[in-house]
Amino acid sequence: MRKIGLIPFLFLGMVACNDSGSKTGETATDTTAAASASMDTTHKATDTVASVPAVPEIPAGAKVFFKNLKNGQKIKSPFKVQMGVSGIALDSAGVIKPASGHHHILIDNGDSLALGTVVPKDSTHLHFGNAQKEAELKLTPGEHKLTLQYADGIHRSYGGKLASSVTVTVQ
Repeated sequence: MRKIGLIPFLFLGMVACNDSGSKTGETATDTTAAASASMDTTHKATDTVASVPAVPEIPAGAKVFFKNLKNGQKIKSPFKVQMGVSGIALDSAGVIKPASGHHHILIDNGDSLALGTVVPKDSTHLHFGNAQKEAELKLTPGEHKLTLQYADGIHRSYGGKLASSVTVTVQ
């Protein structure tokens, strides 16, 4: 009995889908074009870009650095990383504030990310969005390049100007 109850709805659906506008002389293509012309549902790139402010300016003399790691250093895993910053405020992620940001550590991922690039979040792109100044890392034995990358409140890189790299050997 339930199948019989669905028949009227299926019939109405078929009629609605197959209505080619024959009553008004329009074809299905004409109807689609008319609907598109009267209703703009596109998103303009300028609308999206305008709502996100530019990456804040980097204050003169601002820099990031590893406090306790030196290039070429031999270490044992796990190890503590102390992250330093000067000339720019250390703040939590979430809100874009002028002259502020937070740390990220890139593991074996180059010297820096391009200015404005959102830092990915995975096992080789570590986020410290709670304004952390230190972390414990566990790496496999061998040589690793660690890059301290500073980014704004929505994780957009400040580029090479606020990045610092060291190569360490994990024993």
